[in-house]
Formats: sequence, C-alpha cells, structure tokens
Amino acid sequence: MNRAEKEAYLREYEVLKKKGKPFFPYAVAKDSAMALIVVLVIVLMSLILGTEQGPKADPTTTTFVPRPDWYFFFLFELLRIIKPYQLVPIATIGVPTICMVLLISLPFFDRGPERRPERRPVASSAGCLTIIAMAFLTYVGASAGPPTEIDLATKPELEAGKNVVLSSGCLGCHVIGDNGNHGPGPELTEIGVRRSAAAIERSLRVGPDLMPSYSNLDADQFDDLVAYVSSLRGEDEEATNGE
Repeated sequence: MNRAEKEAYLREYEVLKKKGKPFFPYAVAKDSAMALIVVLVIVLMSLILGTEQGPKADPTTTTFVPRPDWYFFFLFELLRIIKPYQLVPIATIGVPTICMVLLISLPFFDRGPERRPERRPVASSAGCLTIIAMAFLTYVGASAGPPTEIDLATKPELEAGKNVVLSSGCLGCHVIGDNGNHGPGPELTEIGVRRSAAAIERSLRVGPDLMPSYSNLDADQFDDLVAYVSSLRGEDEEATNGE
C-alpha cells in the first residue's frame, strides 16, 4: 500500500467512523446480552442434560489414570509426544507460554490495515495451521489409550505379568523403556541384567524402602510379575522378543 492509498483509506475510515455508533453503550450492550444468553444456555443444559461426575475420588488408589478436560487434550498429547523427561518443561511451560505471548503481542507487530484473509497469506496460513494442529492433537489425545502403557515388545507368555505391572501402579515410581516416572524408584528397563530373578522376587515380596510389598497378590499374579520384571533386559530383551 503506497502513501496515496493509505491516505485514501484513512479518509474513508474517518467518514465511516463518524457515521458509526460509539462503543459504549451500544457495543457493550450487545456483548453483555450475548454473554448473558450463553450463560443461560449453559445453565439450562446443565439442569436438563446434567453432567457426568464420574466415580468418587479415591486418594489411595494406584491405578487411577488422570485425564485432562477436553480443551487441554492438545497439550496432553503434546506431553505424550515429548517423552524425554528433560524436555517436559518445554511441553508444559515453554510451548503454551510462547504461544500465549505471540497471541497477546499480535496486535502490536501486525499493524497492517489489510484484513481480507486472501490478501494476508502468511497470517492466514499460520492461523489455519495452528487450528489444524490443535484440532489434530485434540483428536489424538481424546482417542488415545491410557498413558500407563509400556511400549517395549513383550513375549506372549509375559503379557500377564506386564498387565500386573500396569495395574499395580509400578510406573508411578519406575521407568520401563520410555514410559513411567523417573523416581523415586530406580529404572527397571534393564533390571533383569543387574539383578537375578531370586533377588527381584525377594524385593517384590519384602518391599524395600518406600516400595510397597506385593506379597498380597495372588500366587499366579505374583509369579507373572516376577517373570516379567526379570525379563526386562533393555535392548537385549527387545531383540529377543523380536525374534
């Protein structure tokens, strides 16, 4: 836009501005009325349709699978994608903060008078890509399985023990492969190399330090648990399972 076009635009803008109505009280009244309608619709939907409360919270359980509200599913999926724990702050703090700062600062560095989307390819493309990315991550996050999973390949005869590990909340304190939490317990990815099956069985039965005892499990479940944990050998175990 050259200088003559800019001056013509400003003159036209001043003429239209004088013909228009002030923001207060006209625009404020319209926005307030619309906000009231939205609130009333939400209240009526809550009274008529109700909301799913879910089961009563149990702070003592170790099998609870936390899930965020639907509008945070895209951040939830982003956190699942970024698996190395050193990069977790980037997914939880860095990316949302940067996006919010860019959104807030948008009016300050985008000062062009043009507002038609087809004449602003960069801004339009960035907006569309952002919406598509958020929609895709929201869908994947909503349809994803429980985050308490183990990605390591497992022999069919060890699946029962793997299920015992998942249902017992072991990943809340240990890491197996790329899954679980780094502490307070040690990493178990190669525990079968470092310790014998007898030592692992003794630890699971006694429960050293903060670790609970798993002697209250059924005999079959306990044996399956010992067999699976003893089979964890990292890359060697993956290669063996892939044969």
